[in-house]
Amino acid sequence: MSLSFQTNVTALTAEHNLQVNSQFQSATIARLTSGFRINSSADDAAGLAVANGLRSSVNELTQGVRNANDGTNILQTIDGGLNNISNILDQLKSLATQSASGTFQGNRATLNSQFTTLLGEIDRQAANIGLASGSGASAQFNSSFSVYVGGGSTQANSQVTINLSGSGNIVDSNGLGIHSDTIDTSAHALTAITDITNAVQSLGLTQGAVGTGENDLNYAVSLAQSQITNQSASESSIRDADVATEAANLTKSQVLLQSSVAALAQANAAPQALLKLLQ
Repeated sequence: MSLSFQTNVTALTAEHNLQVNSQFQSATIARLTSGFRINSSADDAAGLAVANGLRSSVNELTQGVRNANDGTNILQTIDGGLNNISNILDQLKSLATQSASGTFQGNRATLNSQFTTLLGEIDRQAANIGLASGSGASAQFNSSFSVYVGGGSTQANSQVTINLSGSGNIVDSNGLGIHSDTIDTSAHALTAITDITNAVQSLGLTQGAVGTGENDLNYAVSLAQSQITNQSASESSIRDADVATEAANLTKSQVLLQSSVAALAQANAAPQALLKLLQ
């Protein structure tokens, strides 16, 4: 290679390497300070696209778990109300049995008043848990409703449907078939006993549907949490920085940067040595 004052090829090479090493150090510092291997699409366009998709799925599933927990809370509230109604039916049957006996010496009007009051309490409880006759808030859960959890191959697979429709879903006194019952006479009390027995069976159908819904939501939450864990791990393996590797790269970049500066200084000083040829 000829020696020239005009073009210092060695200095140009050193300057180029200095820029490369400076960019390498900047990228390494960015990875260490952000914790991500991929900080822009230029770092790994394909990897970033995959990681973004995984992160989006994790966010969907995280909200889906909240939705399922909300649904479970609603069903637990309904279940509590159904248990109360079941206990009230037991009291109604006790009162009806007492009035139906020919040996009863008390006042059946008093028993009937208590019986009627308990029927009203069943209506109130049923309205509060959304399983009463009619429309509006009192009938909120008379039919099926869906809870979106996510994580499925289709939107249909991403939802859990709680089916409270069909027989037994209305648990007020009218829906249970005991609205018009009285126990003011022995004959009426006998009729009430039969109706209450049927009401207990009807209530059991709704309790079974609620219990099934709770189990379905619990299974859905368990699956969603597993998917969140696995997809978060996949995103981490693609996007997160390896701190040990990046720390080693930082040391390497610092050494290379210092050596590049020193080499550039030497390369810039080289043309001055050519002046000695003119002396």
